[in-house]
Amino acid sequence: MAGVCSVNNPSSLRTEFVRRHQSASCLEIEARMPSEVKAISPLVNRLIRLIKESHCVVGEAAPVGLALREALSNAVLHGNRLDPCKLVLVHCRCELGRGVSMVVTDQGSGFDPNKIPDPSAVGNLDANHGRGIFLMRWLMDEVSFECGGTEVHMRKGAASEPKRRPRSSNESDLHRPANTTGPLVSDRSRQLRPMRTREREIC
Repeated sequence: MAGVCSVNNPSSLRTEFVRRHQSASCLEIEARMPSEVKAISPLVNRLIRLIKESHCVVGEAAPVGLALREALSNAVLHGNRLDPCKLVLVHCRCELGRGVSMVVTDQGSGFDPNKIPDPSAVGNLDANHGRGIFLMRWLMDEVSFECGGTEVHMRKGAASEPKRRPRSSNESDLHRPANTTGPLVSDRSRQLRPMRTREREIC
């Protein structure tokens, strides 16, 4: 019957987890889920529990979970377009001392990430697209799109340095010194100004 998936098609599948490899220092997991919004939270919750148990990103499970949720939402809504005959695949690798890496794959037609508007740029603040990608890049140490945009690769280090927020091309090099309300000063002038104590810049 036209428009109806057969018994062997993804619409009949529930979210499934397969542990491919587990050792004292490494856990590798693959999961697949149908293109349904309601399937996102159960997958994220279970995967984050496994990530916490692996101790690969101690104290960073929450941002990893949020980034994963955004990636899955994009895959379901924009990649597979809620097609019941398509799956979303997740590959996760947790390594002690190295962090966690994830690949989320959809079965859609892909997209060009360079054409997605920067939601932090002036004029795009009301844009509905790009916020998920912006958030993923904010939360994770590395984010890239492969295979024509059908795969998003994300990585979070075990002990990553504090990240600056993703920067808009319209931003200048002016910053406000931490814990002050004075006028904006440039990075160069700040370097030349004598300082009694070392201040940490807050972004």
